[in-house]
Amino acid sequence: MARGARAPESAAVAAEGGAPVRGQDDDRRAAAPAPRLDAADLGAELGARATLVQFSSAFCAPCRATRRVLGEVADLVPGVAHVEIDAEGHLQLVRALDVLKTPTVLVLDADGRVVRRAVGQPRKSDVIAALGEAV
Repeated sequence: MARGARAPESAAVAAEGGAPVRGQDDDRRAAAPAPRLDAADLGAELGARATLVQFSSAFCAPCRATRRVLGEVADLVPGVAHVEIDAEGHLQLVRALDVLKTPTVLVLDADGRVVRRAVGQPRKSDVIAALGEAV
């Protein structure tokens, strides 16, 4: 999909823009409408209350630490799922969501709407705080 092209139908546009959790600011995306993702987009079921989506790559050291943090939070908070997506294997989704670096973390609400977004390795406390917007 070329830059500027429309996102797939399953990534329908929602009402609010996402804001960063921690890491490199993604403020340029805050003005854009947030997409909605579903199980077909992610290749896994959404959490009942929220979903932590992590875009990773094979040789990304911060991705391993991010996987650990997000997994711990998902185990700690009932109804929260952690889904890790290999960025290289899902280029259409990466382009549709404008993922430029790994790790990129999206916090989805129960309906699959992106409510927060961050680039870089998040702190556990920041992820828990970001879930407050989703649940």
